[in-house]
Amino acid sequence: MEEYISTLFLVLLLLSSLVAGNFYHEVDIIWGGSRGKILNKGDLLNLSMDKSSGSGFQSKNQYLFCKIDMQLKLVPGNSAGTATAYYLKSVEPNRDEIDFEFLGNLSGDPYIVQTNIFTQGMGMKEQRIYLWFDPTKDFHTYSILWNPQNIVFSVDGIPIREFKNLESRGVPFPKNKPMRMYASIWNAEDWATRGGRVKIDWSQAPFTASYRNYNGNNACVWSSGVSSCTSNNLAWLSQGLDWESQKRLRWVQKNYMIYNYCTKLNTQVIPPECSIIS
Repeated sequence: MEEYISTLFLVLLLLSSLVAGNFYHEVDIIWGGSRGKILNKGDLLNLSMDKSSGSGFQSKNQYLFCKIDMQLKLVPGNSAGTATAYYLKSVEPNRDEIDFEFLGNLSGDPYIVQTNIFTQGMGMKEQRIYLWFDPTKDFHTYSILWNPQNIVFSVDGIPIREFKNLESRGVPFPKNKPMRMYASIWNAEDWATRGGRVKIDWSQAPFTASYRNYNGNNACVWSSGVSSCTSNNLAWLSQGLDWESQKRLRWVQKNYMIYNYCTKLNTQVIPPECSIIS
């Protein structure tokens, strides 16, 4: 499995370099002032945080279903208390949201990736995994597939979570509100590292995460109430996990999952989706 992952990662790096968008054309820096910087003629975007502020950006386009990729290199060293994010979100009230969150750590500890899904403002569907590599040493590809059938989070092409559309069983699913892609770094020391017990060491500031190779080409762009997808023949619009992908997902869950809301609920009422994804 490890040899397969290494080969797949190299292939993905090559492919992403061929289709990557230019940040000047694709996004707007929306907060943090000069802490957000587009570099290398639009090929690289750095977000930084110091004691005064974090920073963030958003996509120029809104999407109603998409398959997007982004490469990230996370904050190195002692990043305890920081949170770096890459996610889809609709406007308020009662937002829909699909989250990748990367929780800072003490030097030498593994990074934690948290995923979450909100529908009509209701979330509390967190899962957490350890990554099987050091995400601060190089760029890795983090992908979100969102279509009418399911949501799939992937890392270097390896699925780490699948959330199926189970509306027929009473499970809300985000499918009616267009969302933008957002990214940010901010102060989350009240919860991000060991439940908030480890605070930010500001002597390590500024904390910087790097983004590149944003690919939003496989997306239904939403503008003035109209979708750019005029046909349902786009393969990714009905894409799910095949047998091999399911096998890789089980490998991640068995070896790297450390938290699943389905098994940590303080209630006797188990969400119906948990019988499938737990």
